[in-house]
Amino acid sequence: MPTALAQRTCVPCKGGTPPLEHARIAELLKELGGGWKAVDDHHLEKHYKFKNFAEALAFTNAVGAIAEEQGHHPDVALSWGRVGLTIWTHSVGGLTESDFILAAKADAAHT
Repeated sequence: MPTALAQRTCVPCKGGTPPLEHARIAELLKELGGGWKAVDDHHLEKHYKFKNFAEALAFTNAVGAIAEEQGHHPDVALSWGRVGLTIWTHSVGGLTESDFILAAKADAAHT
């Protein structure tokens, strides 16, 4: 089931925007749920499993379309039956709320 985060829109960062602090990351991670990990309060990671390469590729393409629509792009690792996403806001060197929004939208595309 998509979270409220999935209904939001990514917002471009403005210069000087600080990355989120640990307490806010923990709150958003709890709201996000679904196997996401916040690694060193710097980036989000999740691995999705699929029955075959075709399903993994279709999901990768769906995430790509979401990323283009949102103007916020994850790192994607595609292999047979598996897709890994790594998300962070490069311009701030850490996590922003947009990262959690994109993660929620990816989860919604997986259902």
